[in-house]
Amino acid sequence: MALKKIVVLISGGGSNLQAILDACADQRVAGQVVAVISNRPAVMGLQRAVKQAADAITLDHTQFASRALFDQALQQRIDFYQPDLVVLAGFMRILTAELVAHYHGRMINIHPSLLPKYPGLHTHDRALASGDRQAGATVHLVTAELDGGPLLAQVEVPIDHQDDALSLAKKVLVAEHRLYPQVLSWLCSNRLTFAKGLPQFEGETLLFPKKIDNTPC
Repeated sequence: MALKKIVVLISGGGSNLQAILDACADQRVAGQVVAVISNRPAVMGLQRAVKQAADAITLDHTQFASRALFDQALQQRIDFYQPDLVVLAGFMRILTAELVAHYHGRMINIHPSLLPKYPGLHTHDRALASGDRQAGATVHLVTAELDGGPLLAQVEVPIDHQDDALSLAKKVLVAEHRLYPQVLSWLCSNRLTFAKGLPQFEGETLLFPKKIDNTPC
């Protein structure tokens, strides 16, 4: 099976990017990260890309007069690679509906909550304030609705009584590094596909997100 081409969008350090690069390198994911695009210059994630021989591209959003103009330039950069998948990994931009529609069924994102709980920001503070016993992360298909696309997979993280937002964020991030490569493995092996905007897992419509084990190896 030919390797799927992956373009990753980042805004910072790229720890999820590194998890994806590692999974591709050791063949847990039948894909290749061909390019990493950051909307912020000189971030660590770009250095990670260079070390793995992926193109490292800066497209500084502050140099564009509008969100629409930035997204048009971003689409041109992405389309140069003709990717099978566009992966948002800590990409801190709200994308225009036009860009999202262009990659419908090919663009995924990871969010640090058990969606549909707590879309948007400050997820860990909100989980703690609500007295939740479980936090976690979700990979979802990107649609025009913020954090509102079909849910693909989740990983749960227990909330301990001593947790604060920072300690919980660290635990969830570690779990994300297991979740994202797993979903990409399914996508690149065609176990997870999309039909009429709905996710299909091994030919069956995925009505609920797949749960992955958070037990350390």
